[in-house]
Amino acid sequence: MTLFKKRTFFSIALISFLAACNSSAHKKTQQENLGYTPTPVAPLPEAQLKEYQRKINNFYDSSLGRTGFNGSILVAKNGYVLFEKYNGFVRLQNKDSITASTPFHIASTSKTFTAMAVLKLAEEGKLNINDSLQKFFPGFPYNGITVKMLLNQRSGLPNYGYYLEKINWDKKQNVTNKDVLQTLISNKPDLANAINRRFNYSNTNFALLALIIEAASGKSYADYLQTTFFTPLQMTNTKVYNHADSATVTPSYMWNGVQEAFTFLDLVYGDKNIYSTVRDLLKWDQALYTNRLFKQSTLDSAFQPYSFERPGIHNYGFGWRMYTLPHDKKIVYHNGWWHGNNSTFYRVLPDSLTIIILGNKFNRNIYRVKPLIESLTDLRFSYEPEE
Repeated sequence: MTLFKKRTFFSIALISFLAACNSSAHKKTQQENLGYTPTPVAPLPEAQLKEYQRKINNFYDSSLGRTGFNGSILVAKNGYVLFEKYNGFVRLQNKDSITASTPFHIASTSKTFTAMAVLKLAEEGKLNINDSLQKFFPGFPYNGITVKMLLNQRSGLPNYGYYLEKINWDKKQNVTNKDVLQTLISNKPDLANAINRRFNYSNTNFALLALIIEAASGKSYADYLQTTFFTPLQMTNTKVYNHADSATVTPSYMWNGVQEAFTFLDLVYGDKNIYSTVRDLLKWDQALYTNRLFKQSTLDSAFQPYSFERPGIHNYGFGWRMYTLPHDKKIVYHNGWWHGNNSTFYRVLPDSLTIIILGNKFNRNIYRVKPLIESLTDLRFSYEPEE
């Protein structure tokens, strides 16, 4: 082979190699950006858009602004942000202003991620939601409880915060998820109700689901959520709490401004302990309108009501509360409350309307978004006490 031919051959080989690398990098970038969409165009005529914004402003001023709201709020339609506001301070004593990148403890709104992680593992064939808990926890003393019953809050298991009190847990010792499991096995506290007899909201269910995620995936709960949801959706200000972060995470405060202290229950995750922002949660919301993360059948199962013991519009899916309204209209949501942290995350499905409010100074008005929903849609529901 002549020198010219050799050079030509190696040049072609190098170009092919670089092209392959670029293609691989492009595919990797696509995977990392899975589910992320750029800011969409305004979904409404300008006059109607201004009317929406006027109504949201009125809601904010009358419900949150006047009550010392310390946090962030975002309202979007079809992914387009209609209203976004940040008010107050990360640390009240430092007067460091809350910004779009300030992560808040979203408390029980974390359950939406835990539930969807379980369903993702089911899609991947790594578990079946009808699996018995004994498959994951040898020696588990309650027969007949399945993964599905943890997801839809029908297991009957008592809340760990209550039964640990009854067994006189040493509050100088921090509780872990494994402790929640082990005390169920060793102490076998009484069930709150018969298995699968009725809906019973219990944080124990989601603490166990976090352990199941770890057993099925071979990763820590934090790593699985990071690689499956947070990184692909570019949720750059979202993470699972680690005790090593205690000095740097956003603190929480009572209504009167007194800082909440760390307690022995603060290390349990799955039922809580995700920090996020309103912008990151909007990315989560928008991904759930597509089939990029989940099959449509999986989404349908997550947003299906499973408890009908009480008549009315309230129900629960897999990690999602919901209002089942006439004409098959549905609102799926989850509230959160831990220490002084409040969160509410509403997905008004028939109107593609998203309402996200996060705060780190307790404010009950964060949950009172029904009037806002009615003002922005044609949906109507009777006013009932917030759960």
